[in-house]
Order: sequence, then structure tokens, then C-alpha cells
Amino acid sequence: MNELKTCFKKVDYDLSGLLHYIDIGDIGLPDIQRPFVWSNAKVRDLFDSMYRGFPVGNLLFWENTQINGAKQIGIGSKQHTAPSRLIVDGQQRLTSLFAVFRGKKVLDEDYKERQIEIAFRPRDGAFEVGNALIRKDPEWISNISKLWASGKSSFHLVKGFLESLNAKTSLTKDEEDQISHNLDRLFDLQKYPFTALEIAPTVDEEQVANIFVRINSEGVTLNQADFILTLLSVFWDEGRHALEDFCQASRLPPVPGKGPSPFNHFIQPDPDQLLRVAIAIGFGRGVLKSVYQVLRGKDLDTGEFSPERRQEQFNVLQSAQAKVLDLTQWHQFMSALIGGGFRSGAMVSSKNALLFAYAFYLLGHGRCGVSEHHLQKAIGRWFFFSSLTGRYTGSPESVMDGDLNRLKGVTTHQGFIDALNHVMVSSLTNDFWGITLPAALESSSARNPELFAYVAAQNRLNAPVLFSHKKISDLIDPALQTKKKALERHHLFPRAWLEKQAITDQKVINQMANYALLEWPENIAISDTPPSEYVPQMRDRFSAIEWKTMNDLHGLPESWENMEYQDFLQERRRLMAAIIRRGFETLV
Repeated sequence: MNELKTCFKKVDYDLSGLLHYIDIGDIGLPDIQRPFVWSNAKVRDLFDSMYRGFPVGNLLFWENTQINGAKQIGIGSKQHTAPSRLIVDGQQRLTSLFAVFRGKKVLDEDYKERQIEIAFRPRDGAFEVGNALIRKDPEWISNISKLWASGKSSFHLVKGFLESLNAKTSLTKDEEDQISHNLDRLFDLQKYPFTALEIAPTVDEEQVANIFVRINSEGVTLNQADFILTLLSVFWDEGRHALEDFCQASRLPPVPGKGPSPFNHFIQPDPDQLLRVAIAIGFGRGVLKSVYQVLRGKDLDTGEFSPERRQEQFNVLQSAQAKVLDLTQWHQFMSALIGGGFRSGAMVSSKNALLFAYAFYLLGHGRCGVSEHHLQKAIGRWFFFSSLTGRYTGSPESVMDGDLNRLKGVTTHQGFIDALNHVMVSSLTNDFWGITLPAALESSSARNPELFAYVAAQNRLNAPVLFSHKKISDLIDPALQTKKKALERHHLFPRAWLEKQAITDQKVINQMANYALLEWPENIAISDTPPSEYVPQMRDRFSAIEWKTMNDLHGLPESWENMEYQDFLQERRRLMAAIIRRGFETLV
């Protein structure tokens, strides 16, 4: 019978001591939670709470006796290259405090450096985020970082502020005393007490994650990708930086003359997302739980750790990551999505489906040697399928693991194509097309995978915009930068008219089957006119063949404008499902 023991101890610090330990590298940041600091407003609230003497929560550290080289807060060399304590919970608070007390810049969610400026008004002890007006107001210290960065004593700081303020306005003795008291209190925040719960070094990373989730009130969940990114910071920092640089560049439109860029209209990835792709193609795994231990050099059979084994596994990861970050492959993959009828991230309901499709693209291109012509169609088809069926929305890691297992040992062009086709054929049965899909189209959701597949199919079939000679694929091009969206979703049976017919349920009115994409001038012109009145006017613009083709590619039954609304919805859902099938089958 195992004896349960307390796995942590309580240690008290004051703020100046914590900052000192960060300065010398004794407290390190392992990056096992989100690495970016709060908004300036939240930092302001932190200082206000501390100033008022309110508690701001315990810190959670993980004693470290094994990992060397963990990333540390702050810039510059450290006296201790291996921190003895890693921050598990409290990163946001300590990073914010360190940045303000040391005047250091921080990175935001777009990997850009910014300065945190917190202002303080000594007259009433108010805190605010620094801005242009505050910088001009002598009542404020516009950036409190300057108090501690100056190296001056509190006496000199108080004296200097009072002299400056007296030069602008006359202060009474009571006002001077109050201002002096408030400034002394601000300066003494360095003595603010913190309690840290320090987890023993014998506790493994999975237990640490569990502890974090149980005590964290912000709802941030640690996952295996977070721990693997930590390992990259420790054993392959260049790889971690390469991921971050790629993700940063993907968020910014390319600058002419600056060379190729990962920017695209489908996804601005995060490092953990690209890491998953690298692990899928390097280790053939979708479930990351065991990968962390493998990368630490653990033999999964004997349980022993080996530096040599760790390096071997990192070599595998390095090779895989190089393929993931190859810009030629990255953009060729995006062109496969476009070939599948998808034009931008606005049509992507599952980022997992996109990322896993990229992994399959790289496996087909690299290990299986599939020709680019065939690979483009195969991946466009696979993404269409996995997006339509919501393949990776339930248990994405487990499903991906199963899909990768089907490709285990497959090294040929035909073997790769056959493996993907087998999965799709077994899922897309006649019952799926004729029963499951029409039922799924009975939805009013604006971000429905079936709806995106329907539009993708229309793009594949070269469908025109309803009541227009222009093509849908042209007008939903994300490169178009217009003041007003070129296309709008239009109620074929207008809402106001339906409500007059005593149909008031918004889920019924806003059914996918009651929508079509129209150019915005047409949408405005039709307004609330019933289809029995506006459709004859529209029909006169087109030849009989053009009209029939247009209605066919929009899943509109013959004489639909005169149908009962519920009958129309049922029949159109069936026709929309048929269009999705036709569009998908063009990718064979």
C-alpha cells in the first residue's frame, strides 16, 4: 500500500527577493503555460490591488534538479544557468512585475515588443495605464518604472516630485503629507509579501499539469504540447525560435522585396500547432502523451533515460520540423485547399482538419513520393472529407493516431492514395449522402462544416452567384479588399414576409436551406419582397439555359418560388447535399 505524501512545501518571499532571484536566474520560466503577459489594464489592476494591501494569489513553483537551460524571465546573462525553481502558476504576475520594476519590454501575442507603462497619481493613490494626456499632467508619475530604475532613494524621489508639482500648483502642508505618504507606500511595494507553494522535483510533468489545472482559476489548461515546447526551450532553443519566427511572420502580409513569407489566408498558426504536425510526420503519432518522454530520452520498454537516445529523437524532430517550415511545401499545401474549393480561413470550421491535412501532404510528398499533380487532388479531397464529416472534432488526437497507423509502412504513391481513399469510401456511404447529410443541413448555424462544404462544392462546380453572371469563387477571393462585402447571405424567403405568414421561429427562418449568396446590391433591392414576386423579375435577365444552370448549381427546385416554405426547405436540403457530393466527386 503506497503512502501518500504532501508533494509541496510553503515558502514566503518579498517581491524584491523574487525579482532578485529572477535577475540571477535562480527562478526560471519553463513556458508550460501561455507565454505572454496580460494587457496593461490588468497589470494596472495588479498594482492597485498590491498597493491597497489586497492578496493577489499564491505562486506555484516546481523545484528543478534535472532540467538545465530553462528559459528565464528577463534579458542578459544569468549567474545561474540552470534555475532551481520553475514557474508553473504565476508567470503572468511575475513577468508583469519584473517588466515594470526593471523597465523591461515584453512580448505580446503577436510576438511584438512593447513597454508596459503604469501611471500613478500620488495625490489620491490612483493607478492608470499611461497615455499622452497623463504624460502632460504634472499630477501624475506617467511611468512608475522610472522610480525604481533611477536608483534614487524614496526620500529624493518624494522631494523631487513635490518640488516639481509645487512649481505648477501651490500645495498645502496636508496635501504634501498625503502625497509623501502615498509615494512612500508605492515605493514600499518592493516589500510586498508573496507565498509560493514549491512542488518537489520528484513530481513528474503530468502531475504538475494536473496540479495546475486543479488550482488555476483562469481556466488555462496545460497540455502535452506545452511540455514539449518547454523541452525545445531547454534542449533545442533554435527550434523553438524557428517555430515562433514562422508564426510571427505568418501574421503579417509580406513586404515586397523582402523574400517569401508564410503569410496566407487560411491560418495564422501557433507554435504548438506546427509542433503537432512535426510530431505527426516525424514520429507517426497524433497522441502526444508518450512523445514528451521519448524526447527526454526515455526507453518506453525499460523506463531508462539516456542523453544519446534523447539526441537521436531530437534529430528526428529537427528533420520533421524542417519539412513543416519549408515555405514551398507550406504554400503548395495551401494551393491544395484552394483546389478543393476552399478559399480562406472563413471557410475552415476545424483547424485540426487543416493541420492534419498538412501532415498528410508532407507524408505524401516526402515518404511516399506522390507526384504533385496527384497529391494536390488527394489532399484537397481529404480536407474536403475531413472538414465535411467533422472527423477531428471529437477526439482529434486519437482519430489522427488511427489515421497515421493506417499509413504506417506505406512508402509508395499508390499505397498512400489507397489508404486515404479507403477511409473516405468507408465513411461516405450512400446513406451518408442521402440521409445523414441532408439531416445535418437542417441547421441555422452560420459556421457549419456542411455549409462550408456546400460553398466549396459550388466553387468546384464553377457556380455563378445567384442572379448574377459572376462566379462565387471570384467574389469570395480573400485578396479582395472592399469597403462592403461583395457577397451577402440572402434569405430566399425573406424574414419579414415569413413572419407575416405566422412563421416566427428564427431557427426555421434562418435555415441554411433558406440562404443563398447574392451580390449586396441585389440583396438590398430584393429586401422583403416574396420570391413569387421577385423571382420572375430576375428570370428575365437570363436565357432559359442560364437560368436552369443557375438554379441547378444553387440546389433550387423547379418553380421553388411558389412552393410551401417547409416543402421548399426539405427539397432544397436534399439538392444541396447532392451538390456537395458532385463537388466532392470532381476531386477524384
